[in-house]
Order: sequence, then C-alpha cells, then structure tokens
Amino acid sequence: MREEHAEIRTTTMFNLLVAPPVPVEVELGYSTTDPYAVRAVFNPGGSQSVEWILARDLLADGLISDSGEGDVKMWPIPDQLELVVIEFTTPAGHARFTADAEELAEFLNRSYELIAPGTEHEWFDFEHELTHLGNAN
Repeated sequence: MREEHAEIRTTTMFNLLVAPPVPVEVELGYSTTDPYAVRAVFNPGGSQSVEWILARDLLADGLISDSGEGDVKMWPIPDQLELVVIEFTTPAGHARFTADAEELAEFLNRSYELIAPGTEHEWFDFEHELTHLGNAN
C-alpha cells in the first residue's frame, strides 16, 4: 500500500430524465484512499443531497458499451455519442439521468493520472478495510 494520498473533485450537471428533463448538480470525487470507487453526490436544488458510490470501471466501460448490473447501469446513447445514460435503482424506485460523456471521460483521465487502471491494488489497504468491517458489527 502506498502512503501518499490525493483526491480530485469536479462538479458537473446530469439531467434527470423526466418531462421536461431536470438538471441536477453532481459532484464527482475520486480518492487514492478508495481506488476502485468514484463518489457521486447529487445536489438537487432545495433537497437533501444523495451520495452514490460507483465503480470506476463501470463509468469507464459505460462510456463505450452497456455496463453495470444491479443498482447502477450505464450506457452510451447510440445516436448521441456525446451523452451517456446512468440509471440508479433502489427498492424505493429508480432514476435515469443523462450525462456528458466527454466530461466523465476527462474526470476519469484525471483519476488515471493518480492511479493507473490495473494498479488500484497497490493503493488498497485490505487490513484496514477488514478491521473497519469487523468494527461495524
């Protein structure tokens, strides 16, 4: 595990797919302390923020093809390659957003400058995570 840690953040807009679409501010964050994950904090105007943890690989794969299983899925829009769809599902319902593919790709590229794909394990502290899981009970 490496000792020097860094974090990047960016704010972007996703569009909630309802009629008419509703823009929602989303803060994306990536940290070397959690190298497999991207945090997405949704800040809808006047409402409480909602945070989702997304696999970095899911975001990368979803820029070019269908990606994800279960709670989060992502895919490019075939006739609008500048956009991707991200769908979130919970027992309470689901929400579908469009996002700018280029902005997501730029964010991912910045994360790759911190930790190259395939080297995440060099940054992940399994002992710490196991201890943390043991304390959660």
